[in-house]
Order: sequence, then structure tokens, then C-alpha cells
Amino acid sequence: MRAAWYEKKGPAAKVLETGEMDAPVPGPGEVRIRLRYSGINPGDVKKRRPWLGAEQMPYPRVVPHNDGSGVVDLLGPGTPAELLGRRVWCSYAQSYRPFGTAAEYTTVPAHCVGPLPDEVGAEQGACLGIPGITAHRAVFADGPVTGRTVLVAGGRGAVGRSAVALAARGGARVIATVTGPPEPVPGADHVLTAGDDLADRVRDLTGGRGVDRIVEVAFDANVTLDAELLAQGGTLAAYATAEPASPLPFWPLAFANATVRLLGYDDFPPDAVRAAIKDVTAAAAADDLRHPIAETFGLEAIAAAHEALEHPSTGHGRILLSLPS
Repeated sequence: MRAAWYEKKGPAAKVLETGEMDAPVPGPGEVRIRLRYSGINPGDVKKRRPWLGAEQMPYPRVVPHNDGSGVVDLLGPGTPAELLGRRVWCSYAQSYRPFGTAAEYTTVPAHCVGPLPDEVGAEQGACLGIPGITAHRAVFADGPVTGRTVLVAGGRGAVGRSAVALAARGGARVIATVTGPPEPVPGADHVLTAGDDLADRVRDLTGGRGVDRIVEVAFDANVTLDAELLAQGGTLAAYATAEPASPLPFWPLAFANATVRLLGYDDFPPDAVRAAIKDVTAAAAADDLRHPIAETFGLEAIAAAHEALEHPSTGHGRILLSLPS
């Protein structure tokens, strides 16, 4: 098969290469997918670089990317027969595994695969994985959100857009924050521009009570504000930070009896992944979750695709690889 890989960490143009390698064979409980698109996420780029001091390669060769879409063409032992020949989307292809979706074929545990409804294109399927599963965990890890108020920071990002859609489908009142003009975010009841008066605007919308859950993309920058915004017993679920050693405003969080939940996608419980895949698939099928696509690259241009994610010039939108059909 044709694939892209790196055998050392470093800048995209210096370490990513393409060529031929053996197609993978699925093991017990796995499926093999003939891929149509591969979705690129920030974590894929971080793994390629010596991020957080991790300079050593985890495997001699890494085929990057966790997310993708395509058709199941081979089953491993013990895998449900009904998956064969199905259009699917997948995630976790390169989570604690060497060979991801930047290739014509990948293998994935069956519980990390979701059916791709007929009304959902393969491009959208490749966008669903990490953002949707992370968003689902952030929104629902602490129980249902029916009748609650959920604030989603960065509502136009991939995880933010997914969190807004899932929280709205779960019966929440959703407040999304954005940078720039407060353009509509599908599913959000209110869209607020981040700024100095954000706390006052949230208090006005909630009658001074605050919000029940916050889905946070910038923990270091926003945790002090988030502590002000939480209602009693609220949850702050954060999945990203620019500064790893972020200070925590202990007393404001303690006085709110808050739960601080830090989310690491690679280690979500299998049952949580299954629940997320079910709900994300339903949201996509109902057209409640759609991702703008900024640019699609061929496999041979994977270095340019990584650079486009690292240095975006087209605003919000996903970066995809198109695999040979």
C-alpha cells in the first residue's frame, strides 16, 4: 500500500516521507479499513515533534493520524461479521499503535469504529473522531445535561463545534464563546465574543447563577475566569492548555464546590468511547454536526498538510488527506 510515515521526530518537511509498505492485517477484535480520507488533528502534529520533551520515537516507524473514513475490507478473528463492507469512520488508529490513517489501509479496534450514514460524506466522516469523542467526554462525563447550562469555549473550533452540537442534542442550554464577530454556531443558544466583559454577560444570561459545565480549550488562559462562571457544583472539563504548569485558583473553585476534569483522549474508557461514537454518529446523521473543511491534500503532500495545520491561513476548518481510491 501507499503510506506516509516518519522515522524520526522533527519538522514536517524534513521527516515525513511517502512510499510503499506492507498493508496491515487485523488482529483479534480489529477491522481493516480501506481509507478514503485521513483527518489531521493538533495531536498528530505534536506527536511528530519533540512535544513535552518526548524526543524518542515510540516505534521505529510511525504512520501518523488517528482519524479517518473508508470501507471495512477485512476482519480480524472475533470481529462482528456485519462490519465487513460497511462505510465507517474511525478513531484511535495511532493511539498506542504505530500505524495510523495516513495510508491506504489501517487497522483499528472494532469498538473505535462507527458506521458512516449514507447522508454523511466521507470527508465529514474523517472529521468526527478526536473532536467528537473528546467533546462527548467533556460534555457527558459527569452525567446528563438536560436542563443545564453548558458553556463551550472556542465554539468555532473542531472540539468546540462538536461540544455545542452534542450538548444541544442532550437538552442543554448552550453558550458558545468565540474570538472575532459572534457569528452563529450551530446548536448554540447564545454566542458571545470572548473579552473583558464576558463574565458579566454570562451572569446576565444565567440570572447570576453561573453555568453548570464548561468545556475548555485554553485552561491556562481561562481557568481564573472559569472559576467565576461556574455555578455551585459545576464542572470544568479542559482538554487543552498552552502552559502545562497552569496555576489553579483553588479557593474560587473550592467555594463553588467545583469538579475540575482534565481530559486525555488516548485513555478514555472503552465504554465512554462506544457511547461517544454512537452519539456523534447520530449527530452527524441528523446534520446537527458538520465541520468546515479548510483544505484537502493528497497523500504525497502530507508535509504541506501538516504545515497548513501548524500555520493556518484559511480560518477555521479541518485539514484532510485524500487517499488513492
